[in-house]
Amino acid sequence: MATLEALLRGAGFRVGRYTSPHLVDFRERIVVDGVPMAPELIVEFLAKWDPEAAKLGTTFFEVTTAMALSHFALQKVDVALVEVGLGGRLDATNVVQPVAAAVTQIGFDHIEYLGSSLVEIAGEKAGIFKRGAVAVIGDTRRETAHVLLQHAVDAGASEILMSGRDWKIANVSVGADGTTFSHTVGEHSEQLRSALTGVFQAENSATALAMLRGAGGEWAKVATRAQEFLPEVRIAGRFHRVGSYIFDVAHNPDGAATVAANLRGLDVPKPIVGVVSVLGDKDWRGILKELAAVTDQLILTDAPTAPVSRSWNVEDVWAWTQRNGFNSILERNFDKALHSAKQAGGTVLITGSFHTVGDAMERLQVDPLAR
Repeated sequence: MATLEALLRGAGFRVGRYTSPHLVDFRERIVVDGVPMAPELIVEFLAKWDPEAAKLGTTFFEVTTAMALSHFALQKVDVALVEVGLGGRLDATNVVQPVAAAVTQIGFDHIEYLGSSLVEIAGEKAGIFKRGAVAVIGDTRRETAHVLLQHAVDAGASEILMSGRDWKIANVSVGADGTTFSHTVGEHSEQLRSALTGVFQAENSATALAMLRGAGGEWAKVATRAQEFLPEVRIAGRFHRVGSYIFDVAHNPDGAATVAANLRGLDVPKPIVGVVSVLGDKDWRGILKELAAVTDQLILTDAPTAPVSRSWNVEDVWAWTQRNGFNSILERNFDKALHSAKQAGGTVLITGSFHTVGDAMERLQVDPLAR
């Protein structure tokens, strides 16, 4: 999403971006050319449509999706980038008839809704493929890619582009200035650099480029300018470095493993202290195992905005880390946890959920939309 936005805006298009959840401000979800939706426009939309929404029994996400699409129409965007909220098949964003739809690498998340296996989750995510639209498959696992391919065929996609078949990534290197890689399509190969950090960012960048090529016409021309625009990509909360802080919304073991790999590959100031709060219904054990291997200390805390019904029992978590020999301390007060980490760490990693990162950004006065 961030890559597509940078490419399209760099080429001069007016771009609407709808994402979720937000980190600090609800308006981060609905942005046109980098400008969040104005508060008065949100109030105006709700005043007009909230009574009808109440009659229909719509959800928060359904209303927000309608708000975003309405805003993009009124703002006369050239292109709307719409991120699925959860899954795909039954997601509110599935009302959109896309020019191109993509599924990136699939991980274990929201298993209570999407299924307990990667194959089941892939089937749900493949629900965004539509008749007459380009289907792009960025997942590189054979079993899940096969499921996605079959769903794209069954949906009647106009064209299907797949990682490893229609493009190839090699020589991926992660450094302080982002991620470099070689990108090959047919006989053409080029060296590219994304400003985003992480091995998986190479594949995500290539997936975005495939969406543009598949869309054809003026969109395909944008893909030819990747060397120019990829270094301008920014995304808040994904190995997002601000001074001595690193913010990452990793909320499953795969995400934590990516953070760990980045820390191993970069020469960040030591010691590394992690401030961690994970929702109780996530695999916090798997997350902490990954983080403990690359941090000098973990500070376990409670993110203030985490829903009470989903908060982890931080005392039980701390006891588990002690039994497993992790260097961890318990500090339920979030502000004190941040202060302690700053005092103790050369690098402070803040991670575990969107709530954790958003709460920290708000307190540390970090603007998620800042360039």
